[in-house]
Amino acid sequence: MALQTPPPPSITPRQMNLLRIVSSMAWSDGNLAEEEVEIMLDRFSSIFSEDSAQKNHLSRELQDYLMQNIPLEELTPKLQTKEEKELVLRLGYEVIQSSARAPGEEIINEEEAVAYNKLAQLLGFSPEDVSRIESEVTAGEHSEENIIDSLTRQLEEFMQG
Repeated sequence: MALQTPPPPSITPRQMNLLRIVSSMAWSDGNLAEEEVEIMLDRFSSIFSEDSAQKNHLSRELQDYLMQNIPLEELTPKLQTKEEKELVLRLGYEVIQSSARAPGEEIINEEEAVAYNKLAQLLGFSPEDVSRIESEVTAGEHSEENIIDSLTRQLEEFMQG
């Protein structure tokens, strides 16, 4: 039996690529909780849809794509601008910082650190640029916004820009 490929989603390839890279970071430690998937699907489908019917349809479409763990080497060459690359690195850093699951667990575990460093390298950022982006993310952590709200806001701002 051949593996079925889901039909193309209703969002642009550029939007899908951004979402896949962010989900790849979430997958980097081998764990993507069902609750995280549901929240990401709800928020991301809201960004790219105009009504509730379209949102529900898009959410179902995106689920298949978020569950695919595609290597970063296949995704990063599709990024077209420095702004896209910065957004991806920023969102990737936020995702791995939010994933500590147990008290006393490191905020960023070894698998996540390896994936994040690989992402930064694939994007071609200097250590100074990486430090700047990490500092900006860390400074923003003190806001009331949770990770999904932050991801949603940044993606909305990027897509409108």
